[in-house]
Amino acid sequence: MSSGGLELPPGDGGHEGGPADAPGGAPAGVAAGAVSLAPPEAGSARAGAELDWGADAWSEVRIRAQRAGRAYIWLNLIEQRLRSVVGAVLRPVYEPVHGGDDWVVAAAGPAGQEWVQRAVAVREVSRRKGYLLDPADDNVLSFLTLPQLRELMVQHWPCFEPYFDDRREIELALDELEVTRNVVSRNRALSRPVLEQAERASARLLEVLGAGAGSPAADRLPIDAVEDLVGDRYADVISVHPDRVRLQRQLPAEDLFGGARRLDAIGIGLNLLVQNFSGRRLVRLTEAGCRVRLLFLNPASSAVKRRERELGLRKGELSRSVEMNILHVRRVRAGLRDPSRFDIHVFDETPRFTAYLVEGETSGIAVVQSYLRRARGMEAPVLVLRGGGRGVPKDADHGLFTTYREEFESVWEDSRPVS
Repeated sequence: MSSGGLELPPGDGGHEGGPADAPGGAPAGVAAGAVSLAPPEAGSARAGAELDWGADAWSEVRIRAQRAGRAYIWLNLIEQRLRSVVGAVLRPVYEPVHGGDDWVVAAAGPAGQEWVQRAVAVREVSRRKGYLLDPADDNVLSFLTLPQLRELMVQHWPCFEPYFDDRREIELALDELEVTRNVVSRNRALSRPVLEQAERASARLLEVLGAGAGSPAADRLPIDAVEDLVGDRYADVISVHPDRVRLQRQLPAEDLFGGARRLDAIGIGLNLLVQNFSGRRLVRLTEAGCRVRLLFLNPASSAVKRRERELGLRKGELSRSVEMNILHVRRVRAGLRDPSRFDIHVFDETPRFTAYLVEGETSGIAVVQSYLRRARGMEAPVLVLRGGGRGVPKDADHGLFTTYREEFESVWEDSRPVS
């Protein structure tokens, strides 16, 4: 009988009064039909929901967190930039008349009265509870969301028109971001296509709003918001690939070498350049002003023979491949009006790595692979490094790009030219 005078329903009548150890019977010491609150005995199956996360679940939440993190950084940058633009344009118009934070309320007008008053209320709550850690955020503008900032911009477009050419482009980019903002704010799963769309829209919007670092198409691998913020954690390493096949999906040879002003390469056969970048394209690159220095392993050296044994190749197979590559770049050099800008050398030391150091007008990229005993170059892990130019992480002077540049110069000094 419960305290409310209600009796719990009895258990299965078929077992009432049966033995305690009978199948389906109540445990010893517990009346038939009653509910036992004792914990399950050791070795028995656990009751209730399964709370543990397996490997698949952990993998899924990590992917969700990584994508949400990237999206949040982009959205944060966009919101800060748009807040700055709205404040710079509308404050001089409304503040002289309304003063203080009332200028934001006035700019919102009757159409935005509800959401601007909500922002005012949230600011007051944040003040009382000590959530305003930075005095610079103690204003109504800092509590407006991305859609509200957009609404202010659209309502007052004549004020913004002298600064921006295309209102429609800004609105379309903000529309694309709204899906991502909605998903991230509610901690739901963000698919890769939606994330990539948001990143493209964010980069385009920052450029339109005047916060971009030049045209992304001008660089082989444009610096994105995430790399710009956390890149100093990894020196100048911007990506790692398990093999060269996956590298070339993201960074084709044309994107890596096209537009280079300086190209230095060291390795056994330099297949990434010779086999993936045509001789005609290499001629045009050099004629356009690129300085090229190629450093091959001497095909007649004992180091080539050792490498053939490591890889299980037939005798002379690797040396012939290197010779063919050298003959190919010699023909390229012979077709130049100024062959002095295209140098070919060979070295006789044990090959330790292959590296392509590519520098353009404003930035540099390096692709580096270490030689593994049983793996060919296509199968070895690849590091992509950022070097030189604007936007490089703060400690890039002490990064790997500089290390491999110095190593290249050291081997170059001890190498011999190919006639």
